[in-house]
Amino acid sequence: MSEYLNDFKVLPKKQLPSGAQFGVSFTTVTVNAPKNISYLYDRLKRTYGVRFVRQRIPSLHAAFTSPTTKVAFNCIGNAARTFPGVEDSRCFPTRGQVVLVKAPHVFSNIMRHGNGYETYVIPRPESNGYVTLGGYMQKNVEDASTYSYETESILTRTRDLSHELRVSDFEVLGVFSGMRPSREGGARIERDELAMHGERKVVVHNYGAGGTGFQAGYGMAMEAVGAVHDILGTIDKTEIQARL
Repeated sequence: MSEYLNDFKVLPKKQLPSGAQFGVSFTTVTVNAPKNISYLYDRLKRTYGVRFVRQRIPSLHAAFTSPTTKVAFNCIGNAARTFPGVEDSRCFPTRGQVVLVKAPHVFSNIMRHGNGYETYVIPRPESNGYVTLGGYMQKNVEDASTYSYETESILTRTRDLSHELRVSDFEVLGVFSGMRPSREGGARIERDELAMHGERKVVVHNYGAGGTGFQAGYGMAMEAVGAVHDILGTIDKTEIQARL
């Protein structure tokens, strides 16, 4: 791991929290997820002329709404298990719940892995002191509700884990839950073909990252695009406009 992470070191036993068997520390980068999404949206739209269209489609075949469509990238998330044309039985949701707090005195990312939960403290850069506290990793749970007992558990666990949280009060701003699009065996990045009206249409599947979407997203996108370089290289970019 030391060849990939700056300042990587294994923590001595005396520095570990009670019950922990192993721990490491390293220097890394934290992404402000909402700002990152906004940045990508603006850049794709303004710099590359991507047109964003929001609509429901009944099947993967319907992604080819125009006869000029060359490639469809299937980034369907949790719908991959049941969506017609995909129906990937290896996909499943992993529920999580987080608490967003305002704690400008917190600067360190901390994570502890447990059985059925993840405890983590993630300061959000350039956010006026917002920090994400979590959380849970509940496999095959599709409940989008939030629960006060889970909130209390998160607050207790993160305070126990983070000295920075313990030394000063913080403000709870909100509680959120969601389902991570997980997949047995890991993410699927694969070129595929669909038969349509006597033709073969090309699809690139790109889903199943679970809770690692922001970390792995750039690499997954590069691999997905690389799978169809032979097709993309033949497209006249002045005549065809990308859509998301």
